[in-house]
Amino acid sequence: MHSQENQAGVFSQSEYTSATALSTAANYIMNRAEPFIHTYRTYIRLRGNGSLTLKFWHSNAVDSTWDMGLEAKASEPGGEWSIEAAYIADGGPEPDGTVLPGTQVPVTFWGEAAKQVAPGETFWSDEAVLMLPEGHYLAFTWTIRTAAPGKTFPYNVEGMLVSAYDASGNYAGQESNAAFSVSDKLLVLPSYIGYKKKVAKRLVLLGDSITQGVRTAKDEYSYWAARIADGLGTGYGLWNLGSGWGRAYDAATDGSWLDKAKQGDEVLIVLGVNDLDIGKRSAAGLLADLTHIVSLIREANPEAGIILGTVPPFNFEGEREAAWRSVNAQILAAPPAGVSRVFDIAAVLSMPAPLDHRVRPEYMSNTDDPHPNGTAGKAVADAFLEWYT
Repeated sequence: MHSQENQAGVFSQSEYTSATALSTAANYIMNRAEPFIHTYRTYIRLRGNGSLTLKFWHSNAVDSTWDMGLEAKASEPGGEWSIEAAYIADGGPEPDGTVLPGTQVPVTFWGEAAKQVAPGETFWSDEAVLMLPEGHYLAFTWTIRTAAPGKTFPYNVEGMLVSAYDASGNYAGQESNAAFSVSDKLLVLPSYIGYKKKVAKRLVLLGDSITQGVRTAKDEYSYWAARIADGLGTGYGLWNLGSGWGRAYDAATDGSWLDKAKQGDEVLIVLGVNDLDIGKRSAAGLLADLTHIVSLIREANPEAGIILGTVPPFNFEGEREAAWRSVNAQILAAPPAGVSRVFDIAAVLSMPAPLDHRVRPEYMSNTDDPHPNGTAGKAVADAFLEWYT
């Protein structure tokens, strides 16, 4: 059995808010032929500095479907695994795999250094206090032991947006970078990195890779979610749940991903690209899923503000373009019941009509990839902040 606090939602800890604009949503699950012990060290830019009281919450479940779902599906529970040790530390101004000597602080769970994790379990860490100078990264390091072959812990498999390192074995307490290698497509972090901070409002962003910031430069935090966080300032909390290849029908299953989003004071939903693309969803099907998502959030949190974004352009053609146009026309003219406001993100990213189904070339990650780049991130954030405030 787990305590009430352990099972409670992340915002049950009302003194805490998200400490970073980095998304740690899980869209994949570790699947190995043999049990193993491995250490993961990640460098994160926090929204605050100085003396910080930090607390971590984790959900042992996949948030959104990867590809067609053969490897990982939304709400799929993780397996059995354990945390052997976890530390936070001053990672210094350069994320080079080391931590500043003498700064490591153990992260414990009910006073214990180790934690057994059950399939689908949610749990909190204890508080941990760290002095983090301005301009320095938080280094989060933990060693994970898997109990058996097969699927174990969920993680994010998109291209890395932050510097991270990993090593075979238990090196969580090591200050140097000996034995560590640069991580690639391997973001292994708690679901929620919180710090004790009073805020006026907690804003949650529920979206796909475009919200996550996929394809933007590592460690630059140039994607629009991070720029919005900077623009709003630390008086607002911002929890980024952007998850690569995520789709509305993942959230509409009312699993672990949507459960996180339900807990915001305000939720911005930007979904639909993957539904229309790899999901081959019809306009009616996508609108039905968006309507269901809104109703589920509204049912769980009647006072929440719900902002629905239009579906961003993604250079669709043919039937997909027609569906994209139909969905956005409906969102703008008559959004689902329960939506508080509509943010037209498509208008920011699109070329002028009649080519408005295409992303402006200067906003594309490269000539073949319509994922928004850092320049697009600034444009979206500027437009949102002007509209929002």
